[in-house]
Amino acid sequence: MAGKLMCGYQGWFFAEGDGSDNGWVHYGPGTFKPGTCTIDLWPDMLETSPGERYPTEFRNADGSPAMVFSSYNPRTVDRHFKWMAEFGIDGVFLQRFASETRQPKSFDARNAILDNVRIAANANGRTWAVMYDLSGLHEGEIESLVMKDWKCLIDRMEVTKDPAYQHQNSKPLVAIWGVGFNDSREYSLGECAALVDFLKNDPQYGGNAIMLGVPYYWREMKADAMPDPQLLDLVQQADIVSPWSVGRYHPPQFANKLEKVAKPDLAWCKEKNIAYMPVIFPGFRWNNMQKLRHELPGKEIPREKGGFFWRQGIALYQAGSEMLYVAMFDEMDEGTAIFKCSNEPPEGEFGAFEGLPSDHYLWLAGRLSAVLKRQIPPQESQPQR
Repeated sequence: MAGKLMCGYQGWFFAEGDGSDNGWVHYGPGTFKPGTCTIDLWPDMLETSPGERYPTEFRNADGSPAMVFSSYNPRTVDRHFKWMAEFGIDGVFLQRFASETRQPKSFDARNAILDNVRIAANANGRTWAVMYDLSGLHEGEIESLVMKDWKCLIDRMEVTKDPAYQHQNSKPLVAIWGVGFNDSREYSLGECAALVDFLKNDPQYGGNAIMLGVPYYWREMKADAMPDPQLLDLVQQADIVSPWSVGRYHPPQFANKLEKVAKPDLAWCKEKNIAYMPVIFPGFRWNNMQKLRHELPGKEIPREKGGFFWRQGIALYQAGSEMLYVAMFDEMDEGTAIFKCSNEPPEGEFGAFEGLPSDHYLWLAGRLSAVLKRQIPPQESQPQR
């Protein structure tokens, strides 16, 4: 993983008519139309082929139906990985939501996305790894769902034999996101520890390297983290630790968080011989989702035309980080997407890329990847194209 810039890949956008029989998923709550919408960014559809475009009830300025993509469509996923290859992004952590393995229909859909991702990764010379998101699991489901699912991925899908599958220290890498958060999750740290032990030491399904997605204040065990020393014990069983920074600071606060949180994190990990993979994000916005929840939108975290994203990446590299996790490649719901989004969205309240080219964040991510690989020198100011 050293020298790599990886993105989180949600792969959870389904459209009416895409063949999945799931209808609208993550565009809206079962329906997708003005007033019933969860995305805050609109995808740039200019390069897509006719078979990748799904009409919506939204209208463009000229009155034509506004189109969106589906992650279920393999051509679209391949296109995303072509963009990664074009700009030098190394690959993705495919988000595998364990709660979606409960029902056969959603389980089949997640497997279809996994197939799309690994085919596209191999076709475009990118890498990928499974990231289990534990959000929404009940007590006991880490064993009944996650461990069961990993057995399926090994026995039926042979994911770790895939030539494009990411390794760390010569072992297949499995990421587990959602460990130690202080937000009333039903599963325990003890269950998380059992999962780590299973993935590392099981005679048939173990032998893996582990990355833990943990709260931003994991080391201090405060704020978003459980005040439980077992969290630190568990982190010491991991090969990589990745603290979740999204929403934890705004642009003016980043320098302080770097000194008070990230640099001490790095020192702790270096002492314990654990790799540190910080999360960087371009900005944040989830106004439409919050409106549907009848909640006031949270304060938007501005993108500053890429300046915020670049400062995080360069500062963390200069502080000693050898790898970066970008949140996220395709997350339109929370407005953190770096893939190509439109500056001319249809009617409705959508964010945009501040007039920048739609590939601007892909290009910036590629420049950060080149810095990590020491192909170009770091510079504190955002580079100009």
